[in-house]
Amino acid sequence: MRIMAIDYGDAHTGAAVSDLTGLLAGYTETIHTRRQEEVLSRLGELIGEYGVEELVLGYPKNMDGTLGPRAEKAEAMARTLEERFGLPVKLWDERRTTIDAHNILAGAGQRAKKRKKTVDAVAAALILEGYLTWRRSAGHGGSN
Repeated sequence: MRIMAIDYGDAHTGAAVSDLTGLLAGYTETIHTRRQEEVLSRLGELIGEYGVEELVLGYPKNMDGTLGPRAEKAEAMARTLEERFGLPVKLWDERRTTIDAHNILAGAGQRAKKRKKTVDAVAAALILEGYLTWRRSAGHGGSN
């Protein structure tokens, strides 16, 4: 079963799709647009192309665990994704994923300007890896 993680942002949205086993992150992409309809259109293309059966959406909680305006935006997007694609959407705590993604890319020697174009895809991959690890440890799929 393929799972797609989404790091939804104002101007850039990262997407990461698992491999067929649902154990590893495979394909990643950054969608560069502020228009929600264009984001949804591209996500729909990826869902169809890869046969995605489940979506995981980054849930940007505040560092103290409280919910703010960005979390509310993610909740609204989750409802939109469910209605549009008819797939289950899991909200996944994404605290620190963008920071970690920047650190990974900086550690790989990528300059700040280039990092801006790929950081959301890396953040989506980190969301996906966290979710896949949780699924394996909780016995929700894959091999234990």
